[in-house]
Amino acid sequence: MNYVIEKLSEKDVVLLNVLAGIFAASIVVANLAAGVKLECFLGFIVPAGTVAYAFTFPITDIVDEIYGKRRAVYIVWAGLAAELIMLVLLGIDYLIPALEPEMQTLYERVFGMQVRIVAASIVAYIVSQHHDVWAFWFWRRITKGKYLWMRNNASTIVSQFIDSAIFTTIAFGDIVSIAELLNMVISMWLFKVIIAVMDTPFVYLGVWFCRKVTSSLRLGIISNAGNSS
Repeated sequence: MNYVIEKLSEKDVVLLNVLAGIFAASIVVANLAAGVKLECFLGFIVPAGTVAYAFTFPITDIVDEIYGKRRAVYIVWAGLAAELIMLVLLGIDYLIPALEPEMQTLYERVFGMQVRIVAASIVAYIVSQHHDVWAFWFWRRITKGKYLWMRNNASTIVSQFIDSAIFTTIAFGDIVSIAELLNMVISMWLFKVIIAVMDTPFVYLGVWFCRKVTSSLRLGIISNAGNSS
């Protein structure tokens, strides 16, 4: 059964809040970790937090599939709000005097790049996440709601490349050489593609779980309505 839920029940609201919470947590972790270190994983040079950020795309695909494009966009904007609030809170803590000078120095070393990282992330995030929501819905229309695995990967793979190119260029453009920059873009993209392919079963599982929960609730409502009549 393939449908988009328009009228939300209480359980729908709970599911959306949980997915939005996971989405926002992934965004915040990705931004905090990216400014701390670069990682070499299976030959790929990627900022820390890449795995956390890659989890955001299947979440929007699940919401897009179950609740429609408009609510998937709401999730994207909730994540953007989480990024901005994180930056403001980090700035407030920066302005509060440290107990020891060494503590302030450590704070600056750990979070000093966060403004640039978050700025790069926000630009990449807005472009790539909106493309992902649009592309998923585009392929949904083309396939008439079939082939979830194809829609998930077709939208995510292109969106991940857009995100990797924009984020890496803004965040590290004048810090590393052109060769290293290109290596990082390709590495981040390929790394995210691997994760996107691996997360396809979890997208199916998430869609199945959400549909099962919401459909069972609706069947209960219909049954109760029938009994009362």
